[in-house]
Amino acid sequence: MSARLKVRVDPILCDGHGLCAELLPERISLDDWGYPIVDGTPIEGALLAHARRAADACPVVALRVERAAAEAAATPPAR
Repeated sequence: MSARLKVRVDPILCDGHGLCAELLPERISLDDWGYPIVDGTPIEGALLAHARRAADACPVVALRVERAAAEAAATPPAR
């Protein structure tokens, strides 16, 4: 079974640069103040490469591609 991945933004770190919405408009829009609103739908296929590129480009490292919460909770921590 492959991991289900999603995009998540850390609202404390985010400065509202908006680059993520430019690079991943399929899943990220901006609110009235320029902060990202992320669609939590799992990312698959070709869109995953775009999501990773957006996360890598975030100037304050506020955007992440990570396992969906339900799957992360079911996976024991690495030792």
